[in-house]
Amino acid sequence: MPSYRKVVVGTDGSRPSLRAVARAAEVARDSSATLVIVCAYYPNSERDVEQAKQELGEEAFQVIGSAPAEDTLREATDRARAAGAAEVETVSVLGAPVASLVEAAEKHSADLLVVGSRGLNTVKGRILGSVPSEVSRRADCDVLVVRTSR
Repeated sequence: MPSYRKVVVGTDGSRPSLRAVARAAEVARDSSATLVIVCAYYPNSERDVEQAKQELGEEAFQVIGSAPAEDTLREATDRARAAGAAEVETVSVLGAPVASLVEAAEKHSADLLVVGSRGLNTVKGRILGSVPSEVSRRADCDVLVVRTSR
């Protein structure tokens, strides 16, 4: 496995994305690489958040988790440090996940971009596309898709 200098990972605050953060942190630790944790978000009103909770149930993290990016990044940083990452940077980006992750990887000269597998086998993922498959197509660096469905 090549030695990486800069590893970028995306999180939305969900448990599966935090598993991807932990795996990215392990890779960063083993490579003595800097880990950059990215949270892409759109600001949401309280009304939007309440509606998401009612309509989306456990999927509401996509709205709720993305609103307070600082909280999401703080939790992800704690998870990364617990997994052994020594040097951790965080970035909150206003925008869509795929474009935000690919741009962050380019901006930070990432050698590896890590994403979780959540949604790869869902009907919604097959119809609308998924973050992992889109990132894999668009990124100029290595991409690690972490199985997060367990």
